[in-house]
Amino acid sequence: MSSLIQLSGTRRETIGKGGARKARAAGQLPGVVYGHGETPMAVVVDYRDFMTKIRKHKGGNPIVNLNVAGHEVTALVRDAQIDPLSQMVLHVDFQHISLTEMVTVEVPVHAVGVSIGVKDSGGILEMINRTVEIRCLPTSIPAAIDLDVTALMVGQSLHVSDIKADGFEIVSELATTLITIAAPTVEEAVAADGTAKAEPEVVAAKGKKEEAGAEEKKK
Repeated sequence: MSSLIQLSGTRRETIGKGGARKARAAGQLPGVVYGHGETPMAVVVDYRDFMTKIRKHKGGNPIVNLNVAGHEVTALVRDAQIDPLSQMVLHVDFQHISLTEMVTVEVPVHAVGVSIGVKDSGGILEMINRTVEIRCLPTSIPAAIDLDVTALMVGQSLHVSDIKADGFEIVSELATTLITIAAPTVEEAVAADGTAKAEPEVVAAKGKKEEAGAEEKKK
């Protein structure tokens, strides 16, 4: 795991939507610290500082060392509320954790390689589930879980059971499908009335045969 992200914050005295809007207008990011049986604490951190450091972090589940008025807390960035239009982070949850206690997190799954089914048969790689839930020490959280898809043919899949757990326990159901190679899509020509078009060559050949048969009968 990379070194902890260092953040400084202050207690947020004014809570609720009004207080959060006021904090954001001042360039601050409102949040809450919870966990370890403690009373949740409303906080604010500098928005630009938070975004700059989080963007440099590789993978999900960043862990921060949050200093609030001289009180340091090790916390997992558990959830972030994002504005769907501006994509700005509106609120963040910090879960107080211990580096020596197990945590349950979701980790992204990455497909590695080019499958035989895609390369040789025109198959389509589909990510059915992009994350998997695991349990481990905070210091052992992987940035991502890589799955080799090279040997997959059309119709074959990889499941949670195909993950080789190294330094973590798998929480997700083992039968859950993660990646599959779907058959290529075959489009059929359709006429204006919605019916499938007949091949013109076949029709023409058939018409010629019937015409020739009619001539033979006349003779």
